[in-house]
Amino acid sequence: MPGMKPGPDSVGIFAISHSCSGVAARACGLVSLEPSKIAEILKDRPSWFRDCRSLEVFTMFPAGNGGTVELLYTQIYAPTTLAPARDFWTLRYTTSLDNGSLVVCERSLSGSGAGPNTAAAAQFVRAEMLPSGYLIRPCEGGGSIIHIVDHLNLEAWSVPEVLRPLYESSRVVAQKMTIAALRYIRQIAQETSGEVVYGLGRQPAVLRTFSQRLSRGFNDAINGFNDDGWSLMNCDGAEDVIIAVNSTKNLNTTSNPANSLTLPGGVLCAKASMLLQNVPPAVLVRFLREHRSEWADFSVDAYSAASLKASPYSYPGMRPTRFTGSQIIMPLGHTIEHEELLEVIRLEGHSLAHEDAFMSRDIHLLQICSGVDENAVGACSELVFAPIDEMFPDDAPLLPSGFRIIPLDSKSGDTQETLTTHRTLDLTSSLEVGPATNQAAGDSSSCYNTRSVLTIAFQFPFESNLQDNVATMARQYVRSVISSVQRVAMAISPSGLGPAVGPKLSAGSPEALTLAHWICQSYSYHVGAELLRSDSVGGDSVLKNLWHHQDAILCCSLKSLPVLIFANQAGLDMLETTLVALQDISLDKIFDESGRKGLCADFAKIMQQGFAYLPAGICMSTMGRHVSYEQAIAWKVLAAEENTVHCLAFSFINWSFV
Repeated sequence: MPGMKPGPDSVGIFAISHSCSGVAARACGLVSLEPSKIAEILKDRPSWFRDCRSLEVFTMFPAGNGGTVELLYTQIYAPTTLAPARDFWTLRYTTSLDNGSLVVCERSLSGSGAGPNTAAAAQFVRAEMLPSGYLIRPCEGGGSIIHIVDHLNLEAWSVPEVLRPLYESSRVVAQKMTIAALRYIRQIAQETSGEVVYGLGRQPAVLRTFSQRLSRGFNDAINGFNDDGWSLMNCDGAEDVIIAVNSTKNLNTTSNPANSLTLPGGVLCAKASMLLQNVPPAVLVRFLREHRSEWADFSVDAYSAASLKASPYSYPGMRPTRFTGSQIIMPLGHTIEHEELLEVIRLEGHSLAHEDAFMSRDIHLLQICSGVDENAVGACSELVFAPIDEMFPDDAPLLPSGFRIIPLDSKSGDTQETLTTHRTLDLTSSLEVGPATNQAAGDSSSCYNTRSVLTIAFQFPFESNLQDNVATMARQYVRSVISSVQRVAMAISPSGLGPAVGPKLSAGSPEALTLAHWICQSYSYHVGAELLRSDSVGGDSVLKNLWHHQDAILCCSLKSLPVLIFANQAGLDMLETTLVALQDISLDKIFDESGRKGLCADFAKIMQQGFAYLPAGICMSTMGRHVSYEQAIAWKVLAAEENTVHCLAFSFINWSFV
């Protein structure tokens, strides 16, 4: 790059593609390392790419000009519980140029053969790496200039539609791979030069390993690969929280496999994913980090910490203890751009037993927090933690749990070459919110309309005879955490008052109350029965009772392409969506083919006589899950004058996930 000189103020330049197939990003930057060292780091993808589960070199042979060609098999973690992981078969070519530059090129092989472990092949979708790689040029004054190109086809068709923006966004690839690679190399360069000083007298490499192990353990919990020993426990598709169990006795939770932890039973993982709207991920993660007592049960932290000891009864957390609710954050280190923090959390506890009054009952957690910069476009935000011994040994066993929030950027947003401030919207669907307020047009923090997906995973060690009890506790605890996070999301939502249904209708507005009256009155008028009990339709209570009705009630507009404009809580649960997201869902996306045909056949009947009974069938949630229902009723919703059709309403009776 013309005029670029080695120096501490040199910065990288990043770009994303908006006109190619797949997703692509590139970067250029200056690093004070030699080309051979940089190539060695970049080729070791699992060391810097947190989503890389494994990279195996199956064969290597020499090529011309002293180069090498390698056959690689790579596995990439799925970032949520809602989609399968990815794998690649690629060829990688490394060579030197006459000017001293190093070139590493990689691209996928044609064909769709399974990975080396056929038993685990079903948990992966074959993705494609288009021509990608690195050009590393030495500088006269020392150091190197690196050019990085990442170009992938992540097969977005294989994930639920609501998640496809995540697999179609070049911004996400830029953050997770391209920028991450350059940041990691700079981190190594600074550590090598001795510029980085960390807490507790630990070497940078040790702390970096802790961060990698926390991230890897969290990814393993989310993905639950069969070849790691994970299996689903009593999963019938209807549960909002997935329980997976790993009964591997020697669970490798340490940095040294020889020191793997022997557990008397195994590990349970309770995990879930959900949509958030109207909450910036960075703000939510910062709140979760700084206000742990708002969502966590410290006694559960104590249980997990005690279970990782050789003898649970020797650990003070298992004895009667009162936790103060306060936490002390002790920084250990951070990356050079502060995009990731490594810290120890001390939860203060006091013994309730007289004889132990002077013994410490504190719980210690090792924690990484990342993605707290609201200006980082396409970056995910994470808070991952694991109980750790207060002596903090280098090979301490780690069993990570935590949160991951990923913005679901729209593909159209990638057409902007300048990476501007990117914020996301929050999940709030309670009745107590008022109408959404209009933000000033010049307020950049309010000019966004994207969603994010929150993934939660908590791991719990257990003894064999207590597996069912721990599973029940884990499910209840994660549901409690989800409820707390939703309350927090509402409180910190930039809109302040929650979502709106369509341009004017919000859950607590007068318009919503009016619509609720119209729905009930029209049902009674057309069907000849009461939707709600007669004593629950007066005044404001009609909206509350409609909201909590056991059947899923949906309303759609009467347009050429009908879209949903309202749903009660059961309707939102059935569709696995939120009030704000409803306006993005068209009616035809809910029903399967036979359901759409049946609705078209009955449409004239609905408009003529005012209602129709629809037979039992199958519909689809926004997450791609099938939902069965015993019967559905469709009816016209009339405005107060009873001569204007406002919308169509549907009631799905006795629905459940298949």
